[in-house]
Amino acid sequence: MTQTVFSHVTYPISLLIQQIDLGIIGLPEIQRPFVWPNSKVRELFDSMYRGFPVGYLLFWTNGLADGHKQIGVGTKQTVPSLLVVDGQQRLTSLYTVIKGAPVVREDFREERIVIAFRPKDGAFEVTDAAIRKDPEFIPDISPLLSGQIPQFQFIKQFLANLKAHRPVDDDEESRLSSAIIRLHDLLGYPFTALQLSEAVDEEEVAEVFVRINSKGTPLNQADFILTLMSVFWDEGRKELESFCRSAKTPAASGASPFNHFIRPSPDQMLLVSVALGFRRARLRHVYSILRGKDLESGRLSEERRVAQFQILKSAQEYALNLQNWKDFLQVLTVAGYRSGDMITSQVGLMYCYALFLIGRRDYQVDHSTLRNVMARWYFMTALTSRYTNSPESVMEQDLARLREVKDASAFVALLDRIIGSVFTQDYWSITLPFQMATSAVRTPPLFAYYAALNILGAKALFSKMHVADLLDPAAQATKSAVERHHLFPKGYLAKLGIAEVREVNQIANFALVEWRDNVGISDTPPSEYFPKLTADLDPQELARMRYWHALPEGWETMDYPTFLEARRKAMASVIRDGFERLVG
Repeated sequence: MTQTVFSHVTYPISLLIQQIDLGIIGLPEIQRPFVWPNSKVRELFDSMYRGFPVGYLLFWTNGLADGHKQIGVGTKQTVPSLLVVDGQQRLTSLYTVIKGAPVVREDFREERIVIAFRPKDGAFEVTDAAIRKDPEFIPDISPLLSGQIPQFQFIKQFLANLKAHRPVDDDEESRLSSAIIRLHDLLGYPFTALQLSEAVDEEEVAEVFVRINSKGTPLNQADFILTLMSVFWDEGRKELESFCRSAKTPAASGASPFNHFIRPSPDQMLLVSVALGFRRARLRHVYSILRGKDLESGRLSEERRVAQFQILKSAQEYALNLQNWKDFLQVLTVAGYRSGDMITSQVGLMYCYALFLIGRRDYQVDHSTLRNVMARWYFMTALTSRYTNSPESVMEQDLARLREVKDASAFVALLDRIIGSVFTQDYWSITLPFQMATSAVRTPPLFAYYAALNILGAKALFSKMHVADLLDPAAQATKSAVERHHLFPKGYLAKLGIAEVREVNQIANFALVEWRDNVGISDTPPSEYFPKLTADLDPQELARMRYWHALPEGWETMDYPTFLEARRKAMASVIRDGFERLVG
């Protein structure tokens, strides 16, 4: 007979809440933000009140639980012996409603979920202002279920308040009291839990989760690491959460991680810390290391776990340092990128931040040199989508190449050597123009072209305003300051029999213009609007404008397919010139 890897345990709600409070059950707030709508929490309590089944819990036995200290200062009495794998939303719902504790939403906003109960018909509702004024409702069931107010006193207070608004006879008083007693008895509601053995590794846990919970959000390795942080280094998890929360909104005063490029999640910041601390991109190995596992023998060791968490702690402190963070964001600006609208891979951005930190901390590359080489590196990785397909594998290879690097000059030389191996003559003249034959709205070559215009100090088409200023997110109004203009307008192409969106919206048919100019051009043929709008330009201004906006000589009278092919090559040339300006 096949040996099972789990045991079957039944917990009353009261025991679950008690063990969460004691820390026996690890309920990490950030394993996943609380995503259930309040209405679903109401439905959970309604189902339990009716005696319906509400699903199972999945726990994983922690192999290093008893008697082992946590890293940092924790508030729990013990290190959890059970880690929550599935059922976090249900446990969080129970805990927040019963204990009156707030939950953390996806935007890191704290919110308390308050559930009301109407004894007259056993109805549960999400509490609002109207319910609070309705004497038929218990507006908050927490004081009863938490024991804050004794059951007898709670019933007495409810009935007294109701009688102050309407008559209540003895029979109704008995029914209402019974309903409130039944509500209190929910503390004995039995939850079924499957407890996986400590011998099960994280890959098997993830497989079990997927097989028995196909409707749930799939677990990833970052989930496991964040769970471990909640258990063994809770303040580190909270630091991650605080950083990511602050990055979402501008600070009223003082320094903050807020920026216009990315609103990082804890998972993403974790990628940076792991790459910096352990020189690894595959989180699967890092999870095992942080558990204190010897990858050869498979044995768990408390001493090994503590040492590895210290490495993570040091790396995270460096990654969350605001000066390091802001200095890296300057790299993106130097590379010509102005906002998150131009970023097509957030993972790629975070991996570049990790390499930036490695260059600064581990190889002591001076600030100016590091900023410039990382600007070149980011430009290359963004343009070529280096970290889009199999990002962990590619980053693992990049980190592996650093093993032979001994000093700052070798670090810079390595990155430039990789860049040179990608940006060959064939890439600029053949590969890049071919990749620009697309109508995709968000494509790396198009944003690299915009970045090149910023680097080259280009002005918008027919404008005195620089592209960089018009793309600045801080200067945006109700209407975008700059718009993508069809050089061959849609209406004009339709008259030529070209109406397919994929053909009309080729990126080679777009140029950046101020929105007022875009409206003015409308569907006028390029052979008419271009001479009029450029009539007052001197030859040098006209030449610069043609160069920046990749407009071949006589483009306005070309047939459409010929124009697209010629402009793709010209745009690729501008991108190359922008990159070479970075090279210096």
